[in-house]
Amino acid sequence: MPPRRPSPPPAPPPEGLLTVESVGGEGDGVVRTAEGRLLHVPGALPGEVIRLGAGSDGPVLLSVDRASPDRRAPPCPHFGTCGGCALQHWDETAALAWKVERLRATLALERLETDILPVVTTAPGGRRRAALHARRGPTRTEARIGFKARRSWSLVELSDCAVLDPAITQALPLLRRLAAPLLEHPKSAPALHVTVTDTGLDIDVTGVEARSGGLSADARQLAAEVAGQGDIARLTLAGDILFQQRQPVVRLGRARVVLPPGAFLQAAPVAEAAMAAEAVAAADGARRIADLFCGVGTFTFPLAEVAPVLAVDGSAPAIAALVAAVATAPGLHGITAETRDLFRRPVAAAELRRIDVIVFDPPRAGAIAQTAEIAQSGAARVVGVSCNPATFARDARRLVDEGFRLERVRPVDQFLWSPHLELVAVFSR
Repeated sequence: MPPRRPSPPPAPPPEGLLTVESVGGEGDGVVRTAEGRLLHVPGALPGEVIRLGAGSDGPVLLSVDRASPDRRAPPCPHFGTCGGCALQHWDETAALAWKVERLRATLALERLETDILPVVTTAPGGRRRAALHARRGPTRTEARIGFKARRSWSLVELSDCAVLDPAITQALPLLRRLAAPLLEHPKSAPALHVTVTDTGLDIDVTGVEARSGGLSADARQLAAEVAGQGDIARLTLAGDILFQQRQPVVRLGRARVVLPPGAFLQAAPVAEAAMAAEAVAAADGARRIADLFCGVGTFTFPLAEVAPVLAVDGSAPAIAALVAAVATAPGLHGITAETRDLFRRPVAAAELRRIDVIVFDPPRAGAIAQTAEIAQSGAARVVGVSCNPATFARDARRLVDEGFRLERVRPVDQFLWSPHLELVAVFSR
């Protein structure tokens, strides 16, 4: 049989058209102009031949002359204008492969190699938390509610959302009426942080103009009355309760936790369960565990089924909620909780001497000071949870330099159709 001839290279694009070389970090297609400039084009996919136009914020995709086989019809009518999603037009398998390769490249920048396990994925309608922005509407009794447009303060008003839990999208008409009195002051730009809990929606409002005494008593009363017309568990403004008919409760492990106003919670329950399962599996056989940046106890309560846990976080309300929830979870091995700024005063290696497994879940900035103490501790195993692979890789390098081995990384695609990827990693020595 004669040798098979290699496929010829693709023909150059016709005049005025450009070929998409790759996808950039924000999910945009990357093209190179005849002058050698790199342009980032929203909505373009690798290998496509496209025609560009000039927009006020950069290049605009005018047409796709040759489409990628991975191009899909976006499921949401707001895609392309809403800043919430960037990848709805890309086949899920291809998009996930791109995210994993970006993760691998980020680790490689810190000379880190490890097993990257299959991605934990989330489904449409699985996100239980959202920050919805409000702007003045057509009438004084109804505001406009939605997400910001990409790279803009303009609002994209939502009629539906393929990402959010249906309990949030079904409440949009009520939220429009609830937000109207919050716009009493002309400089207010309210954000409604909505969380689906086991007992109804929890809404924490930020961005309301605080000068001149803040909201009037009439506006507060009206917002509370509207909240009472729906399945709203609680409505708070700057920590103050405007309305509450039930405490907002979530289940974490065996515990029932009452959320403090504005509390951090993982965005998708499926992702939360997968992250907790990874942490618990890594802690198997531990005698004593530390959960640093513990929040309200996402990992603390499942870990306390394995061994006693030292739980530390900088948020006093979160620690208070965690401590109060201990009584709802019988049969645990014991939890010791402490409020502490882990950036300014990390838990020292000497304080961790009796701990053999450490879990840490810092904000996007990472935890370089705390990581330095963990590296010097006597722990045999460390679990790192991260929403930012870049700062995770920096912190992981410190652990590896001090003798830990990065055993594995589990990517978590918690924010569906975004370029964002989270992870759970296990270290041992």
